[in-house]
Amino acid sequence: MLTVYNTLAREKQVFTPIEPGRVRMYVCGMTVYDLCHIGHARMLTAFDVIVRWLHASGYEVNYVRNITDIDDKIIKRSLEAGITPEALTERTIAEMHEDLAKLLLLPPTHEPRATQHVHGMIHIVEGLIAKGRAYPAANGDVYYAVREFPGYGKLSGKSIDDLRAGERVDVDPHKRDPLDFVLWKAAKPGEPQWDSPWGKGRPGWHIECSAMSEHHLGTHFDIHGGGEDLQFPHHENEIAQSEGCHDHTYVNYWLHNGFVRLQGEKMSKSLGNFFTIRDVLKHFDGEVVRFFLVRAHYRSPVNYSDELMRDAKAGLDRLYTALKLCPPTARAPIDWHSDYAQRFKAAMDDDFATSDAVAVLFELAAEVNRSGSAELAAQLKGLAGILGLLQRDPEAYLQGGPTAEGEISAEQVEALILARAEARKAKNFAESDRIRDELLKNGIVLEDSAQGSSWRRQ
Repeated sequence: MLTVYNTLAREKQVFTPIEPGRVRMYVCGMTVYDLCHIGHARMLTAFDVIVRWLHASGYEVNYVRNITDIDDKIIKRSLEAGITPEALTERTIAEMHEDLAKLLLLPPTHEPRATQHVHGMIHIVEGLIAKGRAYPAANGDVYYAVREFPGYGKLSGKSIDDLRAGERVDVDPHKRDPLDFVLWKAAKPGEPQWDSPWGKGRPGWHIECSAMSEHHLGTHFDIHGGGEDLQFPHHENEIAQSEGCHDHTYVNYWLHNGFVRLQGEKMSKSLGNFFTIRDVLKHFDGEVVRFFLVRAHYRSPVNYSDELMRDAKAGLDRLYTALKLCPPTARAPIDWHSDYAQRFKAAMDDDFATSDAVAVLFELAAEVNRSGSAELAAQLKGLAGILGLLQRDPEAYLQGGPTAEGEISAEQVEALILARAEARKAKNFAESDRIRDELLKNGIVLEDSAQGSSWRRQ
């Protein structure tokens, strides 16, 4: 029985989809003005694993992950670069897809872009105005009247009075209340703009997700996810928009992942303390990055450092080494009645506890090493595959990975191994030992067997 932590309820709840056997799920994706960083990778990987487990549990999943391709930051960055917003977003989307493929993320069922759904946004705003929950202002903007929605604050646990007392809000003379937020922005010279009943303009940020989720999933669906920083105001405002327009529940389960932290601070572009995915992939294999993220529970904070990344690599190496020493004879179906599979399932059914599921993988790998069982090796590969891990040829993984400047290449390693074999054949053991030491100094570990010498990177 799958349980999930529902941010709205502030507790774990048994997951029951609206429609038996089918899950409709929306996750707030990227604002495409710059390269994705590791904090983004954490969010995207967390929900990729959730989708994979839902599939493994027998659900048909309609997974929608949006792209914000119109935004103040996009406009500012395109002006700085001297290119159109469309040119900037197309380039950034292509770069994002390249990075996420290296992290072994599955593509979503739908990946809508905000600019494709402006008509739907206008329709929701019209509905809110008709119900008295939004109002056009004299400056051409349209605002949501927060005090006209009684449930405002139920996701974040913030009351309107507390927000007024404790939150810094914009002072805008066109708003009826400082907490009101913009749904539609009047056009400014040189900015992208669309026709609307209130004049030319463009949508605010929050309204886009209400429109895109409604288009692909309907006005009431199962799961909405995103980073914990989106709880307020973005997801709170989504609820106000969608429930304010349709007068019924918007989402049943709200899931939020924890931050990636660098030296104790949240990693973010606004703080300037971030590493892009591409920065990290210069030094670590994409599957190592994925393993680093997956081995922590999605709701817990993750500390990032090179030392912790190296530790993740060592752990993934151990799992792949078990498969290398005892390769599965065939891709066998997972035996869900086995003790390992049962404990793996129990972990994943407990709010997607990947940290516990990974611990089961290590136990299984140790048993594979002890027993030499190809059947258990197949189970290891099958269970790990649910997390998007261990699906490559073990030797290719162990010998692969990014080659930093000055690092020894695979071709050089093979040449040295051949030279060492010739030295051993000539009984020149001093030369043989020198070559082994040279390889080890370059991070290459040799493993001799009756079949010859194999190698892996440390």
